[in-house]
Amino acid sequence: MIWTAGFRTAVISPYEQIQLTQPRGFADQTVRQVLYMAGGGERLRIHLTNRYGRTPLTIAAATAATEHGQATLTFDGVKNLTIPPGQEATSDPMDLSVASGADLVLSLYLPQETGLATSSHKPMQTAHIVSGNHVTSAALSEAEPVDARFYVSGVDVLAPDDTAIAVAFGDSWFEGVGSTIGANNRSVDFLNRRLQRGWVVNQGIAGNRLLTDEVGEHALARFDRDVLSVPGLTHVLVHFGINDLGLPGMLGEPPATAGALIEGFTALAHRAHAADLKILGATIGPFAGAAYPGISTPAGLAARREVNDWIRTTDAFDAVFDVARAVENPAAPDYIHPALDGGDGMHLNDRGAQAMADSVDLETLAL
Repeated sequence: MIWTAGFRTAVISPYEQIQLTQPRGFADQTVRQVLYMAGGGERLRIHLTNRYGRTPLTIAAATAATEHGQATLTFDGVKNLTIPPGQEATSDPMDLSVASGADLVLSLYLPQETGLATSSHKPMQTAHIVSGNHVTSAALSEAEPVDARFYVSGVDVLAPDDTAIAVAFGDSWFEGVGSTIGANNRSVDFLNRRLQRGWVVNQGIAGNRLLTDEVGEHALARFDRDVLSVPGLTHVLVHFGINDLGLPGMLGEPPATAGALIEGFTALAHRAHAADLKILGATIGPFAGAAYPGISTPAGLAARREVNDWIRTTDAFDAVFDVARAVENPAAPDYIHPALDGGDGMHLNDRGAQAMADSVDLETLAL
């Protein structure tokens, strides 16, 4: 048996210039969050993070619950801990099983002022916050709902030695923006439902870029932490480029060039191959008509087409999944098909997320 990733969620700093959600902190509050497991196992352990915190994070009590019961988190045998700024902590293993495609409910009691929280800002899942220590309560009355995750970066599970794992490494099209909150209809969820063995953990960050920091550290900077650190990893799927081409327009800056993106994708592929991983590259999805000012520009759309032509023909990747063709409007290929549009011209709804997942040839993934 091996410890490997049953769940992952990529985190960002609350102190970035570009804010897609409002950062927040906590004091004398319980934060309860549902973690939808990509993979399951006989035992589990939780990864907590204060990576971007500027003050120590005190966790006075914590529990994890699955359909098989509830367990108290301990750290070196102790039920509470303080995580210094910039650090992470892993709980002791728990004799609590969890299944693939099941929910794990994590409850954290934060007794002191936390400062602004390290978080996953667009997980398409609702956390619930209530005053006081309620980590063992079956239900939280009058809880405040917040569509984010806080202070958690993953769950490891104890799984068979031959378990194969892939990482979906990218932007909002993996994290799930546009899909129904709480329905677990992200593209990665649909992909996992197609797999017969192994699973894919989701390391998407809405707004993330291949080449430039914000939102989150850029792909080349976070590759080691968010991809190579996953035990048993065999494949990585990448979808980047929309934010390199669109976000600069919101800031009054020119988009990344096609040449710079091609160079970045090539570097990412070389690093994957150096780690003996197979890498699957996605074409950049359409975003003409995006509802946000400055996103959709002639220069950005032209660069998208040029990069996609390169992705479809390059040998830098081991395989390509053509997301753009799967979700575009055939009559206007720079636009998402109206039936697949999440409503803003830039993200996919549930049907679109499924079309993205279906564009992956399972033989090329071969988990």
